[in-house]
Amino acid sequence: MNRVLLKLSGEALAGDKKTGFDEKTVIGVAKQVKQLIDKGIQVSVVIGGGNFWRGRTSENIDRTKADQIGMLATVMNCIYVSEIFRSEGMDTSVLTPFTCGGFTELFNKDRAVKAMKEGGVVFLAGGTGHPYFSTDTATVLRAVEIEADVILLAKSIDGVYDSDPKINPSAVKYDEISIDEVVAKKLAVVDMTASILCMENKMPMLVFGLNEENSIVNTVSGDFSGTKVTV
Repeated sequence: MNRVLLKLSGEALAGDKKTGFDEKTVIGVAKQVKQLIDKGIQVSVVIGGGNFWRGRTSENIDRTKADQIGMLATVMNCIYVSEIFRSEGMDTSVLTPFTCGGFTELFNKDRAVKAMKEGGVVFLAGGTGHPYFSTDTATVLRAVEIEADVILLAKSIDGVYDSDPKINPSAVKYDEISIDEVVAKKLAVVDMTASILCMENKMPMLVFGLNEENSIVNTVSGDFSGTKVTV
């Protein structure tokens, strides 16, 4: 792998607290990403906002405004995590599809790719900048735009199952599955819009559990125990 996009869930970064940040967890992620950077692998990061806000669970406010709050939650996450990365010796930049004063820079492909080629970690915050599109969709869109080799999908569970393992203890885990099967079986690895983007642009995903020891490094090095989503 030469260039990867790492998708982290906001909830995973909150650890057992379920909200906000668990600094020990974030430092652990940073130390792993530093190993990738030291090997010359180019890294970009997308982070969900679920540790602060899930707009679709609100029944009392306009969907557009709810989604805008969610976008800002991802910006907060990226600013925080990027600073932890800096404390571990990495250069970082936070790019958004809308202006945030002096907090971030505007996203464009050339800026993102240049920063990665120079050894920096690029945080792609703010989703797509538009309501009705999830962080999943933003993840695939940005991965396609920056020509990533693969999406590393770090989740709270260790791969793709035929049903929800939190509900069904007999759920069966896939070692490998095509994105066509994911769509046909409605397995919700990522949402439908993101799945179609993966399918149309032949963007593979590696799905694994963030909380497993050294899971990011192991996934990139080939010692992979999650699910490969092929195209």
